[in-house]
Formats: sequence, C-alpha cells, structure tokens
Amino acid sequence: MNSNQMFSYNVNQPFPHHPASHHVVVNPVDPYVVETLKSVIGKYVVLETTRGRIDGCVVDCKPDHVILDVYGKKFFVRICEIVWIMPS
Repeated sequence: MNSNQMFSYNVNQPFPHHPASHHVVVNPVDPYVVETLKSVIGKYVVLETTRGRIDGCVVDCKPDHVILDVYGKKFFVRICEIVWIMPS
C-alpha cells in the first residue's frame, strides 16, 4: 500500500481503524445519588461501597465523587462505587 492509498477511502466506508486503537471508559453520572449526597452536605452518613462500609461527614459532592471527612481525614469516594447511603 502506497501513501496515496493509505489516506484515500470512500465516504460510505467506515474510517480505517488502527490496531492500537484507544479505548474510552465512560462512567455514567447517577444524578439521583448526586442529588441525595448534595442534600446531606454537612451531615453524617454511612456509605456502603463495593469495597466496604465508610462513615463520615459529607464535605462536598461532585458528579463523579463525594468527599467525606472521617475524623479529620478526607476520603474521596467514587459515586459509581456506592451501593447505598444511610444518613444519620
């Protein structure tokens, strides 16, 4: 294949893929969980995650993570890892 053939393709054909294609990971936003966490900012909660239970005071909430204060230490928990939330 010469250099002219490499860049010529029909508009109706899919774009040629390279063997080392890049994969994009998409984590969907869970708006109800984010809304719930925003409603308990400043309050103590228990979060069950896929890695175990963590409890603390909700400092802030972003679309992809929540920040908990646990005895003065900040924990950043990914929203997609949360199984359930129990406000106290």
